[in-house]
Amino acid sequence: MSRTTGARAQAGSRHLWLPIAVSFAALMFIGLNDGAVGVLLPSLQEHFGLDKRTVSFMFFSSTCGYLIAAFSSGMLVEWLGRRLFLSLGGLALAVGMLTISTVPPWIIVLLALLFVGFGVAIVDAGLNAYVASLPNNTALLNYLHAFYGGGALAGPILTSSILAASWGWNRVYAVMAALAIVLAVGLALAFRGDGKAAARSAKEQHAGGNVMKAALSLPIVWVAALFLFLYVGVEVSVGSWTYSFLTEERQMAALVAAWLVSGYWFGLMLGRLVLGSITERLGHFLVIQLCLGGTVVGLLLLWLVPLTPIAAFGLALTGFSLGPIFPTLIAVISQLVPNRLIASAIGFMTSLGAGGAAFYPWLSGNLANAFGIWTILPFVIGLTVLVLGLWLLFQLYAGKTQRSMARDLVEPRA
Repeated sequence: MSRTTGARAQAGSRHLWLPIAVSFAALMFIGLNDGAVGVLLPSLQEHFGLDKRTVSFMFFSSTCGYLIAAFSSGMLVEWLGRRLFLSLGGLALAVGMLTISTVPPWIIVLLALLFVGFGVAIVDAGLNAYVASLPNNTALLNYLHAFYGGGALAGPILTSSILAASWGWNRVYAVMAALAIVLAVGLALAFRGDGKAAARSAKEQHAGGNVMKAALSLPIVWVAALFLFLYVGVEVSVGSWTYSFLTEERQMAALVAAWLVSGYWFGLMLGRLVLGSITERLGHFLVIQLCLGGTVVGLLLLWLVPLTPIAAFGLALTGFSLGPIFPTLIAVISQLVPNRLIASAIGFMTSLGAGGAAFYPWLSGNLANAFGIWTILPFVIGLTVLVLGLWLLFQLYAGKTQRSMARDLVEPRA
């Protein structure tokens, strides 16, 4: 390697470390939010005098924010560029969480959660698309989502500690609002060099037509998006409602239940760290099939064996198995769509996936309110089976897409 080439590589490395570090921190913050919700649910029910059906509307409100982001993220990236796009997401998070921390009426809480959902989806979509565009993206995406697992692990611990100190549930949102402000500033600083490049990219993309419309014309993008919509529903439903299941159905002490839920999120983080580096060797498709099988086993142990050690193991196995699925799919899809459509495709997929993070916990809450909290586990097991079916369908479309790409390379169009 020449001295000039080496200098360029070092400069590129120095340029990348800050946006990658901020990306990891941002996913950790999103995980912190998701991990805290399950422990906060009983406090919110008590404060506002709500049943499970009504309190679960907080998930439905977030879903609306996610869906708004899903269908607007591609256009927003084109108009604003990556820096302003991500900063907008961080600002929406800060506004939503700061509003909730003031303990407003329930209807205002739901409105604020619309902002939180929008902000989460924007940041999640933007950063997944960014990391997917980097070299060695399978490992980097798994590490990115391992930080999400780290945040989700810390969420129940932080929340239960604040509640145990009798500081009030709103203090959790006050802490997260402060972190969201820091995050918004960090995103603006880390991606400050992206403005001009994004503007040039937007012009190139416009020259080739509407990128969001083009991305949504690909069947494989819809199958992948529906897969994430269901998968993230499983991931977050387990994290959000298991605490209530353990304390109400199993009569477990609150602090013990919180630690077991943290064990679930620890397993999620560990799965991404361990399997992220070996997925390339085992193969993306095989890894996800094995992980879905492990998820079903872990959930069955939790549901059918009412022993605390088995519940702890089942939750950790479920988290470990679920961990690599999301980032591995993002890595796969980045190889199956044209380069100019990757940001829009991943933005739509991750935003719809984030919608699943809100919709299915809302549906779970309605089932629990109508039939009992025990319904949570058979419900998520059924969802996991549907996820496996969609994964088999995705593999079918992936094979067709790969054959089509191979034909285009051999016989380029005039």
